[in-house]
Amino acid sequence: MTQNRSTAVMQRRHEPHKSLDDFPTPPWATRALCDFLVTQGHQLRGMSCREPAANRGHMVRPLSEYFGSVVASDVHDYGVGFPVRDYLFGPVESTDWTVTNPPFRLAEQFIQRALEVSDSGVAVIVRAAFLEGQGRYDRLYARTPPSDILQFTERVVMHKGWLSPDGSTATAYAWLVWDKSAHPALGPRFHWIAPCRKRLEKEEDYL
Repeated sequence: MTQNRSTAVMQRRHEPHKSLDDFPTPPWATRALCDFLVTQGHQLRGMSCREPAANRGHMVRPLSEYFGSVVASDVHDYGVGFPVRDYLFGPVESTDWTVTNPPFRLAEQFIQRALEVSDSGVAVIVRAAFLEGQGRYDRLYARTPPSDILQFTERVVMHKGWLSPDGSTATAYAWLVWDKSAHPALGPRFHWIAPCRKRLEKEEDYL
């Protein structure tokens, strides 16, 4: 029996309820976001950033190239030295920006929490399909719409449990940004992220 590889099937990324949703973000995709924020006039080098689902640090490293300081943690100990903390429970100190790849089933809660404790803005990388859904619209977008939607024109390949420059995917990803300095009347603004992987990717990203 051959595998059903239709786009409708391959775009699904279902995880068990208790899964860690371990899909590391390629560093070049994070640099694409930071480049966008710089073009919007944000002086990131003088700002702080939090990554509350830091995994093995694949997003932390590129964030550290742009931000003055980065606070990283995760609910699971991946053996890289980040504090083990549940972002959704307990006190969280405020920061300028929160940037993360949230667990899919908890993405709305992560966004709401980040909006509460981020002074300048929030950015999350999500499946483009995350923009769909009447319930999500009612709970999130109708009340606190993002200021910017950044749709990748290249596919961002995320493998379960490991990071590799190889592979392919049928899943499309986008950055959702809540820029608190943007005038509400201007958003949500839609942007294409032009092909940039070749420019932003570094060989050491996969070491």
